[in-house]
Amino acid sequence: MTSFKGFPAGELRFTSVPDLFFARLLPQIDSLAELKVTLHFFWVHYRQTRQAISKNELLADETLVHSLSLIADDVNQAVTQGLDRAVARGTLLHAQIETDEGQLHDLYFLNSERGRQAHAKIQQGELGVVAVSGLEVAPPSQRPNIFKLYEDNIGLISPILADELKDAEATYPPEWIEDAFKIAVENNVRKWSYIRAVLERFATSGREDVGKNQPDSGAGKSWFTDEEQALIQR
Repeated sequence: MTSFKGFPAGELRFTSVPDLFFARLLPQIDSLAELKVTLHFFWVHYRQTRQAISKNELLADETLVHSLSLIADDVNQAVTQGLDRAVARGTLLHAQIETDEGQLHDLYFLNSERGRQAHAKIQQGELGVVAVSGLEVAPPSQRPNIFKLYEDNIGLISPILADELKDAEATYPPEWIEDAFKIAVENNVRKWSYIRAVLERFATSGREDVGKNQPDSGAGKSWFTDEEQALIQR
């Protein structure tokens, strides 16, 4: 089991989940696939303006795919099972839409007032393919893991360093790790201590703020305090 190192300091984003989910739905859910799919649906739903989420979109979501791969050998089947159970329970609403090419797409809506309205419009033919994006989603590109990034940009990995890299991969989002390696390469500071310091600064100051304060020259230590610079030199 990979241990979770805690939420990083700084401003975090939150996903809204109705209290009724915990009071009425959660006690009834007896399928881990249904629970994972339902919670992931909430996460995606509240980070977009669309009411409909296609099954293709969920199948191409690398976070959901990885989550379900821990409990099922067939991820497609797990997604289908989770969605079917959520629809049967009444958490989600399901509709199919046909493209001009005759392809059928499965769409899902949260069973909320707005979701029911959008679902009814789909069923009545008032909304077409153009109004519902995310039907055709390309398979997710495989991000290089932290070990490949290190070997490609820094060098060989020692056993002790491997544990640190595992911890970092479990703590920070993949895009943060990629950005930190990129910054290290751009500033020609190919050291794990520097990359780790960049990741910690992302967590405390925000990735966007750090990105706006690119160092003018040299090893990029203008971001860091004297204490951090001393740690980087180790």
